Amino acid sequence: MREIIKIKDHPELTGLAANWFHHKWGVPLEAYLESIETSIIGKTAVPQWYGMFSKNKMIAGIGVIENDFHDRQDLTPNICSLYVEEGYRNQGIAGEMLDFVCQDMKNQGIETLYLLTDHQAFYEKYQWEFYTLAQPEETQNPSRIYRHRFI
Repeated sequence: MREIIKIKDHPELTGLAANWFHHKWGVPLEAYLESIETSIIGKTAVPQWYGMFSKNKMIAGIGVIENDFHDRQDLTPNICSLYVEEGYRNQGIAGEMLDFVCQDMKNQGIETLYLLTDHQAFYEKYQWEFYTLAQPEETQNPSRIYRHRFI
């Protein structure tokens, strides 16, 4: 059975989740640990981190942070670090994760989310709309920003 878990509600998973995200994205482990610990303190809706688990193994993850390392600081908060392990792809998990996070953010009073990606025609399936281009840090080419509004 697969289950999406809000890491904030399971602080014992902090190290496991931070390490998993670190290995998938190459962002320093300390950055994930700090962000997850900030979410656990719980004074604001952002940041938040989520994992999908199957048989006590993290098979997918997603986060919500202020800015996903791009030049459009006004577009916040951002979905980030969406990743599904290769053996679990094409099973609708990414969509489940997106839906779960969107509902959680809506419940916390967030009206709009943004997402930076190089994918085209994937996020539209989940009611995300192309919004604009943004320049990611450390890359030459602009990437697509999608927007999801709850109003």
